[in-house]
Parts: sequence; structure tokens; C-alpha cells
Amino acid sequence: MPPFAPTIVFIGGGPRSAGILERLAANRNGLFDGPLAIHIIEPYEPGSGRIWRYDQNPGLLLNSTAADVTMFTDSSVACDGPAVDGPGVATWAAGVLDGSIRDVPQLETHLLEQLRTLTPASFPSRRLQSKYLEWFFRRAVAALGQNVAVTVHRDTATAVEHLAPGPDGGAKYRVRLASGGVLEADIVVYSLGHTDSQAGPESARLADFAARHGGFHAAPSYTTDVDYSAIAPGQDVLVSGMGLAFVDLLVLLFEGRGGRFEDRPDGGLDYVPSGAEPRLWAGSRRGVPYHSKISSALRGEPVGAPRYFTADAVELLLAAHEELDFRTQLWPLIAKDAGYAYYRELFTGHPERVRGDWDEFSARFDALDWYSRDRENLIAAAIPDPALRLDLEALDQPFSGCAFPDHTAVQRSVANHIERDLTLRTSPDHSETVALFTALLRVYTELGRFVPQERLNSRSQQAVHGWWHGFFSFVDSGPPPHRLREILALHRAGLLQFLGPGTWVRPDEASGRFVAGSFQSPVVVDAAAYIEARLPSPSVARSANPALADLHDAVWGTEQSLPTSDGPHSTGKLLVSSSHEVLGPDGVRQAGLFAVGPWTSGWGAGAFARPGTNAAPFRENDALARRLLSELSAHPTSPAHPTDSHLLSF
Repeated sequence: MPPFAPTIVFIGGGPRSAGILERLAANRNGLFDGPLAIHIIEPYEPGSGRIWRYDQNPGLLLNSTAADVTMFTDSSVACDGPAVDGPGVATWAAGVLDGSIRDVPQLETHLLEQLRTLTPASFPSRRLQSKYLEWFFRRAVAALGQNVAVTVHRDTATAVEHLAPGPDGGAKYRVRLASGGVLEADIVVYSLGHTDSQAGPESARLADFAARHGGFHAAPSYTTDVDYSAIAPGQDVLVSGMGLAFVDLLVLLFEGRGGRFEDRPDGGLDYVPSGAEPRLWAGSRRGVPYHSKISSALRGEPVGAPRYFTADAVELLLAAHEELDFRTQLWPLIAKDAGYAYYRELFTGHPERVRGDWDEFSARFDALDWYSRDRENLIAAAIPDPALRLDLEALDQPFSGCAFPDHTAVQRSVANHIERDLTLRTSPDHSETVALFTALLRVYTELGRFVPQERLNSRSQQAVHGWWHGFFSFVDSGPPPHRLREILALHRAGLLQFLGPGTWVRPDEASGRFVAGSFQSPVVVDAAAYIEARLPSPSVARSANPALADLHDAVWGTEQSLPTSDGPHSTGKLLVSSSHEVLGPDGVRQAGLFAVGPWTSGWGAGAFARPGTNAAPFRENDALARRLLSELSAHPTSPAHPTDSHLLSF
């Protein structure tokens, strides 16, 4: 490594940073193939990072099957850089087991056993996923070439300071570490994944209430990082939120305390308690858990590319309107695509359930708006069973308009909903749900590619990051089917009670306890413990990450603010450009500072994805890597210490 080489510092070394490193390696030829120094600042193991670290409860799983997870930018990805095919989790696991993939450190016995039983349809443990991600990181580093020095600092970045360039070109930034170390960089990339926030006013109020009355309160956080040891066996606990964080909570408080599930002859589960469990009262806005992942397969014709929500359709809208409205202009196209896939599967996979011919039906369907009486009449005539007619609003809010007379009615309705969902999602007799799942997934991956975020009106930007992401997660990103069976088993065992939809929770000073209920039920319960089972909302201003907090406090970065009828609304996310450049309060880009992740104002793609889906995170990684390389080629180099080592770790 020569004494002068440009330097990139990554603040965060989880899977998103690993993906960008792989794209840097793939794109170096022709953009910037000179010497390069890269520093990764990551307190946990690089590749897996905090969220996907090995040190988690072994019962925690991915909510995707082994066949549906890859870190490789395959040939389906529409990007300017070259595709690099590689094994997803299922193929990697098989390769490790048969010895064809050898560059993996010795795995513990329980992971080797998991490899032996893993199938493409299995849901891997997060511990196994951590090993895949760490392997991918090492592979990405190796692909960078011998004139790239990658140094990992098992540390935390606390601040970034701007430096005036010296006469030799000098570094632009100084990055300070918690250990007291200092790094200099031409480019800094904030790539932190999910981060915690300092308690907001409401969470602080609830925490203070619990402390004053000897209770327990867990604010929104990454579930496995919360200490639940203060919750006593048999204690009543209120829980708001029934998404993926709730599922993780059940693992920790039940199996994690020694309980176990046993198979029933009817395919269900029974829970055998250890005696150390609490009793949970859980609710949410919808009042039900996320829909089960699907384990059935299509019977009819394959689901094609979006038919109505297309690049051409969006271009026509953009040409006719300065700003687009998600609800009135984009969502009807998305809904129609979902309906088209759903009904095609009914016609071609279950013709006994429909009237008429698919070609005739689809021709009429093409000509009708989704939200039209004529479309409703067409469906009613073609689908005799009303239960098979797709109602996206009812799918989103299954208990909308329901009023429950008592506690028993709530329990029965929620349990029936879960049982029905399992039937629809796991039975081969309902493959139309597979088509719906696939259609929504394809639209979700294309939205950020077709629609420039800055061309959405402010209401729509809120809707995309709020309602649309929530709806997609609820329908397409739920837990494995056996997790819902476990919920039913815990309910039958009397250890999980349902609060119902429209859940509310408040502190009651008179009793010193938290009180909860539902706006759709007269039932009210109280408990000394309350858990908010969800990730914290993004807030750069209140970020618990010192580097993000410093970025905001130094007024280099700012939270995204959207104009609304009630005045400016802060999303809490860091404002970035479409190229992931950090933008200041005046909207001017901060040269050399980039940010990517769920806490930025970008589309918020994840870190890994399903193979063969033109996945948004891989498109973003490629574009960002090419931008970083172009930046390096356009600017003078900065001093770097020579080293003979390709990968160093401190």
C-alpha cells in the first residue's frame, strides 16, 4: 500500500456495509482501481453487526426461509455494475456441510446439527444467519484485491469533524472513536442499520411512572437487547404491538424461560410450562399478529411482472402531474396488480371455484378501475363464494367496524382469525394467497425504482413510509407458520390473552398500575408491567448512536421535514439525497458524507433479500458503490499508512 491512498470510513459494519463492500469490489475496474484504504468501525462482529450477531437466544429465527435469503447481487438486479452470483443461505449451508465451501471457521455442534436438518423451506436461526453474513463479509473483503487495505476497528464512532484540506490534498474528515482513536477519511459512510433512540417524552413519562410505583416498563427497542429479568413468574404483563418484535418476545419469555411446545395429533401445538413464565395481555392497532409466511405453492400460471403498476404507467403520471399522490394515483394500480395475480391463480389453479373463462375475465378486468362498481360486479359474477373475493381493506384491518361485547368474544375472534390465516397460508387449497404475496412483493421492490421520492407529495411520503410499509410487512413479512401455532398454544394454556384491535394503554396514578383496553371492546385490564413490543421510531435528533447524534448536533445533518396541513412534520429520519448524500438543513449536500439505512429518508431497503427479485437493497448498494468510486477518482488522495496486510482487525 503506497503512503498516499484515498480512504473510506464506514461507520457500522453490519450486512449493509458488507453489501456495499462487495459492490465496491465488483465495480472497481474502470471506475477506480488504484490503492484504497477502507476502515470499518463496528463494535460487534463485522458482517453480522449488532442486529444479526451470534450472541442471541438460539430460539430466535429469521422470518424468511433459507431459500429466500441471499447477499449476492445476482443477474436479476437492474444495476450498472456487474452481477456476481453466489450462494444464498440454503446453498451456502449445503456447501459448508459437504465441504465445497471451506472458508468458514469451525462451527459449534448445534449449528452443524442445524446444517444437517436445514432445507430450502426451513427458517434458519439468527445464529446461523450471523455465520453466513460474516462469511460474506470476509468474501467481499477478499474480492477487493491486494491493493485495498481493509481495517476493522471493534469500536464505536463518536464524532466526525471536518478538516480543511492541506496543500497535499489531505483528508477531509477526522473520525473520533470511543477508545480515543482517530481516523482520517476522504469519504465517510454512515451505515448503521437499526439504531436505538433516547426515550421520547411519552416513553420517559411511562418509565418514570413505573419507577415511582415499583413497576416495569420496556420502551420500544430491539427485543433481544431488553433485560426482562425483573418480570416475575406468573406476573401479568401488558404488551402493545403484535408484529415481529412481539414474536421474539414470546420466544424469550416462554421457551427462553424453560417452557416447551409439543405436537398435537391435529397438527397444532400444546405448551408445557416451566412455571417461570408471566401471563401476557397483548394487543395492537389491528389486534392480530402479522400474517403467517406462506408454505404452499402456486397451482396455476406463474405470477408475472406488474401489469398495471409499471414504469410506463408511472412515467405517464409524472408527465401529467408535478407531484404524485400515493393513495389516489399509485395505490389503485398496486391494488389492481395484486387483484390480477390473485384472481389469475383462482381461475388457472382452482377453476372449480370460478365462473367463466380467464381470458374473457382478464380482458374485462383490464378495462376497469380497481375502485369501481363495475369491477366489484365483475368479481361478484365470477367468484360465487364471497369469502374468496379479495378485499384489501379487510385484509389490512380485519376487525374494522367490529364491536366486541365482552372478553370472550375478543378471544374467540382473534384465535379464529389466526386459525383461518394458517389455513389460507399453509394449505395447498388456497394458493391464491401465494399469488397475492408474490404480486405485492414485486411491486414493493419496484416502487423505489419507478417513483422518485421527491415527486411524491408530503402526504404520500408519510403514507409510503407509514401505511404502505406497514401493510406490506403485515401481509408479506410475517413470522413462520409455527410461530402462529405457538401463539394459539400459549393462548390455550391461559398464558396469552388478547386485548383486541384499537389497543390503548395508559398509566393510572390512583392504582399505580398500567391500564389497557380496546376502543372496540368494554374490557379493561391492569398490570404493573408494560412492554412496547416494537422497534423505536427513527429520530436522528434523539439517536442513542453517538455518531448520528453528533451529525445532527453539528448541524451537518438534519431530520427530514414534510409540510402538512398542521405545519411541518419531522419524520425523524436523516435527510439524504437520492444518491444517499447527507443533506444539511439548507438542503445542500455535505461533500464526502453519505448515509444509508432504515433511519434515512431514502426508500429504506433492507440489507439482504430474496434471490432473483431485482432487490432494492442490491440496486442501492451498487449505485452507492459506483458513486463512492467516482468521488475517489475525481479528488486528490489523502495520506494513509502503508501496510502489507489485506485485512486488519483491532
